[in-house]
Amino acid sequence: HSWNAIDGMDGGGDYHRGTCHYARILNKNDLPATDRLYLEINGANSSADAYLNGKHLAHHDGGYSTWRVDMTDAMDRENMLVILVDNAANDRVYPQVADFTFYGGIYRDVNILCVSESHFDLDHFGGPGIKVTPIVEGKDANVEVEVFLQNAKMGQYLQYTVLDAEGNTVANIATDETKVNITIENAHLWHGRKDPYLYSVEVNLVQDKEILDNVSARFGCRSFKIDPDKGFILNGESYPLRGVARHQDRWGFGNALLPEHHKEDIDMILEGGFTTIRLAHYQHDQYFYDLCDEKGLVIWAEIPYISNHMPGGRENTISQMKELIIQNYNHPSIVVWGLSNEITMNGAGDKDLLENHHILNDMVHDMDKTRLTTMAVLSMCDMDEEYVHIPDTVSYNHYFGWYGGDTTMNGPWFDKFHAKYPNKPIGCSEYGCEALNWHTSEPKQGDYTEEYQ
Repeated sequence: HSWNAIDGMDGGGDYHRGTCHYARILNKNDLPATDRLYLEINGANSSADAYLNGKHLAHHDGGYSTWRVDMTDAMDRENMLVILVDNAANDRVYPQVADFTFYGGIYRDVNILCVSESHFDLDHFGGPGIKVTPIVEGKDANVEVEVFLQNAKMGQYLQYTVLDAEGNTVANIATDETKVNITIENAHLWHGRKDPYLYSVEVNLVQDKEILDNVSARFGCRSFKIDPDKGFILNGESYPLRGVARHQDRWGFGNALLPEHHKEDIDMILEGGFTTIRLAHYQHDQYFYDLCDEKGLVIWAEIPYISNHMPGGRENTISQMKELIIQNYNHPSIVVWGLSNEITMNGAGDKDLLENHHILNDMVHDMDKTRLTTMAVLSMCDMDEEYVHIPDTVSYNHYFGWYGGDTTMNGPWFDKFHAKYPNKPIGCSEYGCEALNWHTSEPKQGDYTEEYQ
């Protein structure tokens, strides 16, 4: 649900921004008998507070990620669960300035998770409790599987099972170690749209032959690099990236999309012949990342650090980036983490802005050794700015032919950048522009018609 499903989609900037509350009665007898009960919220924009029977359980800033809270100790037989959601303007939670609607509401699923006292971690930045790192080595793949436990006890052990796409067992290991390395011989590679092959791993937490908890993840074995001269290389082969950016909203629903909406978006992107998607400008629904894995789309995932740098927002950029990476680490479709988008609208020389980007870039490299960092740069930003050269790769949002100039200016501009910085991979992250439902027989620049676009 979004309370801006109508007023947030009419083109005006006067949609309701404030605090609304959701309330629900929970009867404990209606829930399974279990040791711990967690509340899981997969998307509430943009800040939220959870209360149970008047007791404050948690506060969360960031409207696009999963967060959880243990509500076991606050539960009575009859319970009033209240979630306050706030999309009002502030100076610390991103985004605050952008050309899209900041829809208010709990617009993704809310779940109650029932787990044993010993269970896979549910408290660490909304993560799945399992981290899978496949590294291709020749024809084989070395797969590191790491799990995270809470309240583990003596006598418990872990059962790791790796399956191929046909459901055949590739490996089966029983151990008390929370990190194992598994070799897949003659690994079937995930190769984009040509062959999006997926393995899966399931890990059971076992005590006295009883499974206390389990986690699973799909993963793909693939290698890639982004070469300044040759472009994107997937599994040693040239794999051109032709892409679109995608937002998560739809007329009449706001951002509270149903699964069929996500699938329809993917189907249209595939029909268009695209090989890559920039998921603008925030973390998207897990179902959409799953579809990208399955269909072989190459993904740029980013946080909503956009347009206007806020000195009070640094901690929020850090927490949103941690959530983005921890919650999405296992998706083979993702190859780059985006640090920011057009953040230099007020200039690129701000020392706090530069420090914020260095902190994010270093943190991403510490958290993920397998992927690269990137950034979408405002068209007017000079290519010599320090900020442009912080991430591993960089892209520009160029609108030649729309706001000014013409499309023939793209090639010379990128050639100039490459000649000056031959070791820096450069891409185009936005192009064209919005078309309205306007039509003309004589399309010309700036008329917003579909014919001109």
